[in-house]
Amino acid sequence: MSKHVPPPPPRAPDIEPVELKEALEERYLAYALSTIMHRALPDVRDGLKPVHRRLLHVMRLLRLDPSAAFKKSAKIVGDVMGGYHPHGDQSIYDALVRLAQDFSSRYPLVDGQGNFGNIDGDGAAAYRYTEARMTDVAGLLLDGIDEDTVDFRPNYDGSVQEPIVLPGAFPNLLANGATGIAVGMATSIPPHNAAELCDAALHLIKTPGATVEKLTQFVVGPDFPTGGIVIDSRESVVEAYKTGKGAFRVRARWSQEDVGRGGWQIVITEIPYMVQKSKLIERVAELMTDKKLPLIGDIRDESAEDIRIVIEPKTRNVDATLLMEQLFRNTEFESRIPLNMNVLSGGKVPKVMSLRDVLKEWLDHRKDVLVRRSNFRLAEIARRLEVLGGYLIAYLNLDEVIRIIREEDEPKPALMKRFELTDVQAEAILNMRLRALRKLEEMEIRRENDSLIKEQKGLKGLLKSDEQQWARISDEIKGIKEKFSKKTALGRRRTDFAEAPDVEADLEEMLTEKEPVTVVCSEKGWIRAMKGHLEDTSALAYKDGDAGRFVVKAMTTDKIMLLSSSGKFFTLDASRLPGGRGHGEPVRLMADVDAADQIVALFVHQPGAKRLLASTEGDGFIVSEDECVANTRKGKQVLNVRAPVEAQVCVPVPDGSDHVATIGENRKMLILKLSEVPEMARGKGVRLQKFKDGGLSDAQAFRMKDGLTWVDSSGREFNVTDLAEWKGERAQAGRMPPKGFPKNNRFSGA
Repeated sequence: MSKHVPPPPPRAPDIEPVELKEALEERYLAYALSTIMHRALPDVRDGLKPVHRRLLHVMRLLRLDPSAAFKKSAKIVGDVMGGYHPHGDQSIYDALVRLAQDFSSRYPLVDGQGNFGNIDGDGAAAYRYTEARMTDVAGLLLDGIDEDTVDFRPNYDGSVQEPIVLPGAFPNLLANGATGIAVGMATSIPPHNAAELCDAALHLIKTPGATVEKLTQFVVGPDFPTGGIVIDSRESVVEAYKTGKGAFRVRARWSQEDVGRGGWQIVITEIPYMVQKSKLIERVAELMTDKKLPLIGDIRDESAEDIRIVIEPKTRNVDATLLMEQLFRNTEFESRIPLNMNVLSGGKVPKVMSLRDVLKEWLDHRKDVLVRRSNFRLAEIARRLEVLGGYLIAYLNLDEVIRIIREEDEPKPALMKRFELTDVQAEAILNMRLRALRKLEEMEIRRENDSLIKEQKGLKGLLKSDEQQWARISDEIKGIKEKFSKKTALGRRRTDFAEAPDVEADLEEMLTEKEPVTVVCSEKGWIRAMKGHLEDTSALAYKDGDAGRFVVKAMTTDKIMLLSSSGKFFTLDASRLPGGRGHGEPVRLMADVDAADQIVALFVHQPGAKRLLASTEGDGFIVSEDECVANTRKGKQVLNVRAPVEAQVCVPVPDGSDHVATIGENRKMLILKLSEVPEMARGKGVRLQKFKDGGLSDAQAFRMKDGLTWVDSSGREFNVTDLAEWKGERAQAGRMPPKGFPKNNRFSGA
C-alpha cells in the first residue's frame, strides 16, 4: 500500500515564482551599481563622493561659512545621517575628519576645531568634542548652488531635496584626489597643485586640441600634502596621465646634519603620503633588532608640529646616500602611490579617464553652470524690470494712482485696467511705502532700471557666444589661480621631483666591507677564502687525496665565477665564502654543481669583460661575462654540451686581441683570426679546430703583434712572434707546436 503524499499548500495570489539565478544576478547587479554610483567613485565634475557632497550641503544649510562660528560635529553628522545619508554615523564622521586633516587633504574642505587626529595614526576625538565649519575651498565648490546651477533630487525618503552635483568652481577631483573601492573596480587619484591645474585648464580652453604631453608641462605631477620627492622618470609620468593608470614612487625628504667632531646624522622632514609616522618608526626599529639595517645606529622621533625624524649612522664612515638607499628599499620611507582615474563621467558612467578628459569634463561642467546661472539671473532681472516698470508708471501718474487707491473698493483690478499693469506690477504698487514716493527714490529706480537693462543685454550676448562664455570661465579660473598661487602658503608646491641615485651594484654587495682575500679551490671542489693576497701558496694544506687547483686573488666585494664541465656557470659572493681555517667547504653546499661535474674554471667577475669558451670537441664562441652571471644556486647554462663532450676552455679575451691559438690532445696547434669566432650569449659555438684523434686541450686569445706567450711546467715564460707556420682558418687541423711548448699541451703550464 503506497504512502499518501499530501498536495502542496495553495500558493498565495501575490507570490510569483522567480529563478534563483536570475534573482541573484538582479540583486547583485543592483548592489554593485549602488556601490559604484552612491558610495565608492567620485563625480568627475565636483570630485566628490555622495557622503562628502551631503556633508557640504548640510553645512551650507547650517550656515557654517568660513566666517561663521563653529558648530559641533555631532550636529553636522546627525543632520547628514537623518536627512541624506543613512549609512551610519561613524562612516559620516570619518569622512568629515578626513576633509579636515591637512595631512590627508591637499586643500581641506572643512575647518576643524579640536582633535582631528594626527599623522602618527591617532584617531580624532568623538564628534561630541569636535567642531567644524567650511573652508574657502568648500565655498567655491558650493558657489552659485542657489542660482539653479545644478539639479536637485529627492533624498532617500522624499522629504527634502539634495544636489546631484555641486557647481564646483574649484578643480577638486585632481586637487584633492580620491580613493575608493567599488564592486569590480576601484579609484585612486593622488592630490595635485591647484595653480598648475588652473594653468592646464586655461591652456585647454585656449587650445581645445591640446595633448596630454602638452598638459603635463603644466601639471608636472602630484603634489602631496605631506610633501616628499617623486623619483619617476618624465616618460612614465606622462604615460600614466595619458592612460589614466600608473603609479608614482615617492620618497621621504632628508638632509645630512653636522653634529660636530666629524659626526653627522640624517634628519627626515617629510614622509610619503598616507604613511603613518609612528608605524614607520616602529618598522625601522624592528628591522634594526633583526639586524637587517646594519648601517643604522639609532632612530628617534623629535617631531613637534613639523616632522623631524633623526637617524644616527652606526659609524661616521658610513655613506649617507647608501644608508638612505637601504632605508628606501626596506621601509615605507619610499612608497608607491597608485594612479587609477576611474570616475563617474557625467555622474552616471564609470570610466578611466586621462588628464585631458578629466579637465575637459570639469570645464564642460563649468560651462553648464555658467549658462544655467546666466539664465537664472536673466529671469531675476526680468522679474525686477517688471516691478520697476510698474513703479515708473506709478510715478508718472502718481495723483491718479493715489485716487484709485483711496476711492476704489478693489484698487488692484482698477489699477491693472487703468494703466494696463500686470498682476505683479499692481501688487508691487499697492505694497509701496509712502516714503518711497520721494523724488530721490524715483531717480534711484530709474538708475536701477537702466543698470538692469544693460546687464540683461550683456547676459543675452553671453548666452549667444561660446567665445564670451569661455572668456568668462577663463577669468573665473584665473581668479582661483591667483587665490591659490604658488606664492601663498597653501598654494606653494610641496612635492618635488628628482632622479634616484644610480646605485648599480647590489646593495648587499655595497654594504660589505672591502677587504683583500685569496680564494683557494681544490681539485675535488673544496673552497675557502684566505684573508689578504697570499704570494706563497705552497704551504696550503688539503684533505688526503686532494690537491690545489685554483688560487684567485679577489676582494670581499667581488663575485666569483665558476664554470663546470657541463657548461654551466655559477656565481658565488666572495664575502660569503668559508674562512681560511681548515680545508673550507664543498662548492656543492653553495651551488647546485652536479656530483659528476668537474670545475673547469674559477675567476673574479669583471663587468664588461669577454671570455672564450670551448668544449673538448673543439667547438667554441666568445661570450660576455655579464651574460654568464647566475642569480640562483641552479646556475646558468651557457655552453651547450652533451656527454661525453665537456666544457674544456674558459679563458679571458684581452682588449685588442685579434687571434686565437688552439692546441689539441694530438699536439697540433692552430692560430686563427678572432673575427672567425662568433660572439654569443649561449650555444654550442663553431668548430675552432679539427681533430682526427682526441680533442681540444687548451686555447688562448692574443694580439699577433705581441706574439704568442706560454708558461712551461717550471714557470718559465716563452714568447714566439714568428707564427706564420701555424696560421690557418677555422676548423683546420693545425701543425706541431714550436719547440719548448709544454708537454701537457697547456698555454698556462698548469
